[in-house]
Amino acid sequence: MVILWYGLVPVAGALVKRYKWHTFRKRFDELRLCPILDYSQYSQEGKETRLSHKADTFRFVGGFESVTDGQTLWIRSEDLTVPVSLQNAEIYLLPMQKGDGISEFDPGEETPEKIRWERVSALTEGARVFAGGLLVCQNGRRSFVSAKNKPLMVIFYDGPDQSLAARAIRAGRQRGEYWNSITPYSLIVGALCQILVAVAFLSRPAFRLTVIVSLIALFVPLYPMIPPGLLFTVMYRRLAWRSRILRAYRDLARLPLRYLSPQKNKFPWENLAPLVKSRFLPNGEQYGFTCTKELPSRAEDGTIPLLLPELTKDRKDGLWYIFGALHSGEELPVQPEDSFATFGILPGRPETIARRCEILAYTLELTAWVVLLAGIGLNIFFLRMILVLL
Repeated sequence: MVILWYGLVPVAGALVKRYKWHTFRKRFDELRLCPILDYSQYSQEGKETRLSHKADTFRFVGGFESVTDGQTLWIRSEDLTVPVSLQNAEIYLLPMQKGDGISEFDPGEETPEKIRWERVSALTEGARVFAGGLLVCQNGRRSFVSAKNKPLMVIFYDGPDQSLAARAIRAGRQRGEYWNSITPYSLIVGALCQILVAVAFLSRPAFRLTVIVSLIALFVPLYPMIPPGLLFTVMYRRLAWRSRILRAYRDLARLPLRYLSPQKNKFPWENLAPLVKSRFLPNGEQYGFTCTKELPSRAEDGTIPLLLPELTKDRKDGLWYIFGALHSGEELPVQPEDSFATFGILPGRPETIARRCEILAYTLELTAWVVLLAGIGLNIFFLRMILVLL
């Protein structure tokens, strides 16, 4: 019963939560590759959009203007105001950004909050809004709507548009996966089962060991907070925190690959610097990378950002991959006009960095759980000795 109610059921809920956030990141990653809705596309009249047509999917970024009819959000850009139907939409509120770089984020404070559409009207006018999904003709006007297989995604955020893609990808994770909506009920059921077993055998001396085991099992969820196992819990939290950051690094390293290689994130990295490979962004701008053996001086003064500063600190040799828009006359890539396109420097091949971060992340996660269970086991040992003596 301990394994079932204190372990398997909450872990199952954690896996469901992890899958949902994986779906969030995957959906956002797909939407950032869709065309940006502008006035020329929006003003096309007499064209009924079809839900199955790929070209009907757009993304749009602007300021929060108002909410009408209780469920229609209006987003305003420089030259266009677009209605967004909030019914069945997936709406998220991204916390305020702390710090300027990826090395300064706290994985426990940046998790987006999923909110109901009724709360949207309470948000501050002028907040930045991202909307991505199907654009259809509805009630005589073109608006974003949510479909069963293509849910509309709406994200409220602060800060520059250029930071949204990295922030959404790195922060789209459950804050504490073990503690989810299922966990409280599972712990209550598990505790009741242990109490019933202890009460049933309390008056039978032959089953004294059963009563002791039930009482020990009753307080298993509290053991991580009791010394000496508390030290193991602190180690577990540090390891889990680091594992979560490394998974964010893995996803950030793969961001440029979505533009360069849509098939299974594979790309021909052979041939050394100088190397240029390119594709085209949804707005027609040429996107690619150059490869150099030395870190450009523009990176040192911050003109070209380091995408993963922490992994770059102690690196002195090797190849540097610079991603961005390729303009004629420019030796190095520059900031793309598309604010969702990745711009910056990686200390190596994206695939290699992502794979290393992934292996290390899951190794640390497994180690963290072993440490936590060791701390619980240590507390159980001491408590058992005390109860036996009593």
